[in-house]
Amino acid sequence: HGAPSAAHFVGASTTQDDVGIFNGGSYRISHRDTNSVLTVQLAMGCPLTAKPGAMIAMTPTVTLKGAVKFSMKKMLIGGEMTTSTYTGPGEVLFAPSAIGDITNIRLGGNEEWSVGRDAFLACTQGVVKDYKRQGLGKAMFSGEGLFVYRISGVGLLWITSFGAIIRKDLADGERYIVDNGHLVAWNTKYILERVASGGMMSGMVSGEGLVCKFTGPGTVFLQTRNPVCPL
Repeated sequence: HGAPSAAHFVGASTTQDDVGIFNGGSYRISHRDTNSVLTVQLAMGCPLTAKPGAMIAMTPTVTLKGAVKFSMKKMLIGGEMTTSTYTGPGEVLFAPSAIGDITNIRLGGNEEWSVGRDAFLACTQGVVKDYKRQGLGKAMFSGEGLFVYRISGVGLLWITSFGAIIRKDLADGERYIVDNGHLVAWNTKYILERVASGGMMSGMVSGEGLVCKFTGPGTVFLQTRNPVCPL
């Protein structure tokens, strides 16, 4: 009888926290949803690792160092060979290359996150970033490719989305379906499942009708735009 109550929609919402602190600095995420900017204040000697090319501006007291880390795995999958490290004191502004939002994930040392290759923006000291191989089916149809970032350790991680970013927390045993191409980060397992009928060849070629089905407990970050869809 009518629309559900407002409480019904609590499960899927945008992340509201945009100001915080970490060991050695503080941050603010402003201009949210589609034109987000991450402003970081770094204390003396505090390092921050960021995606190359993500810096907008910084105070002259900040030291920037670039490093090249070559590996055959990165070369084969098109991974980033370079890293940019900013060391305080001072202020640094970052933004994603595409129109989108920024949010943070606080790592306590006991969890592991999978993050899309285009979603990583920056992280504090103590966060460990590596590559994780997905199965062939997920590589072809999840929208994230054969390899994604595997993030662990202790510290703060900032991720970006194409369009607005949405956080979905799943209870134990709760299931949730995400269309391929809309994944940003997740810390729970998923399977690919077909939810629409159609010709086998057309479905295999386009990925139409294939979705990512998650099962809790865990958290999934989604983006409202699909980068592979035409505008």
